[in-house]
Amino acid sequence: MASSIGTTIEFYDFFIYGTAAALVFPTIFFSDMSPAVATLASFATFAVAFFARPVGAILFGHFGDLIGRKRTLVWTLLIMGAATVAIGLLPGSETGVFGLFPDGIGTLAPILLVVMRFLQGFAVGGEWAGATLLTAEYAPKGKRGLYAMFPQLGPAFAFFLSSGTFLIFTLVAGDTKDADSAFMTIGWRIPFLMSALLVLVGLWVRLSVEETPVFTEVRKRALSEINRTRLPFLDAIRFQWKEILIAGGALASLFSLFYMGTAFLTNYATKNLGFPRTTVLAMGMVAAVFFGISIAASAVYSDRIGRRKVIMTSCALAVVWALVLFPILDTESLPMYALGLIGTLIIFGIAYGPAGAALPELFHERYRYTGAGLGYNLAGIFGGAIPPLLAAQLVADGKVLWVGIMLAALSAVSVFCCYLMVETKDNDIVEASGDRDDAPEGEDLAAV
Repeated sequence: MASSIGTTIEFYDFFIYGTAAALVFPTIFFSDMSPAVATLASFATFAVAFFARPVGAILFGHFGDLIGRKRTLVWTLLIMGAATVAIGLLPGSETGVFGLFPDGIGTLAPILLVVMRFLQGFAVGGEWAGATLLTAEYAPKGKRGLYAMFPQLGPAFAFFLSSGTFLIFTLVAGDTKDADSAFMTIGWRIPFLMSALLVLVGLWVRLSVEETPVFTEVRKRALSEINRTRLPFLDAIRFQWKEILIAGGALASLFSLFYMGTAFLTNYATKNLGFPRTTVLAMGMVAAVFFGISIAASAVYSDRIGRRKVIMTSCALAVVWALVLFPILDTESLPMYALGLIGTLIIFGIAYGPAGAALPELFHERYRYTGAGLGYNLAGIFGGAIPPLLAAQLVADGKVLWVGIMLAALSAVSVFCCYLMVETKDNDIVEASGDRDDAPEGEDLAAV
């Protein structure tokens, strides 16, 4: 529960930004630009967080591997919550907030938005690895896919909540896109401010959880050693850099599908296909249910046939799906849009479910938090930051077909990286796959 509620809250904060980047920010923070350029600028701020995530993975991974998973996860939750609430209180470039700064704060508005977005990415960079370790390191052998499913369900819960809150306040405040409308001035801010309540719940749950037994044992051994001088980050790079790169490449496809589905398609459906905002948000809630089901089913199934096969299946399906997605969407039919959105998230969920167990299983316990976080967030840059940004430009240039080609090419790279992966489901999580093979002869990684 601690892992699931934490990732739900963190990704809720992350997704309401993505929804707002699609529906609100071009008008509020980039009002002096053309609609196409404003959309591009808005998604550029969305991408900032992905480049912050590896920084968070390194820093929080360092402390997570040294002082524990529990205390580190408390800090990631606090930072994410503070940054999200601050976004909800930001004046626009030409509009105020709750009666203050009625004429806006000019270029300072998008600058502060980027800073808060960086902090969001910084926190999420340390969140995912710690949450998955919290469950994987408690799980009995043979059931790690099942246990690690729970933090993986967080994004599905979060997408449902973020779409739902925006839908409620759109219905209350109206669906008009004018900068002075109730939704644009106040309504969009409420989901950001509500994050404070969710953070309090998450903190209460996380503070009540004991440290994982694996880390407790590693800590005891470490305290008995004299020559413990290396940093977890340096050890992860030194001994398992191949696993970090392969994990980043293998998961890039799933990130591209997810953030295209949750952020970019929201914008595409309202701006290019002309669907009402309320319809698009309601469809997002429906898609989130299918998304959660696919995560749970694939995570449990990976305990039977292995993580590698399940993730590779998702990436292979993504190659084909990416090529047909935009022709399906451009029928401008609501049922076809629903098919495109749900299909995208189901294929993503097939890979995301096993990933919660696969990455912790890849890395040595001494630097598992750091290694898993680096691999995961490297995939976030490849698949979550760059594709939506390029896609916005391609759509603006009228080259929609090339968006699908770009996603298919990225998925093909992920298939190749999955081929290079080793199967991890039978690994002993106390003595991970990188325990001996990558170490210099005679050197005991557990000791250093």
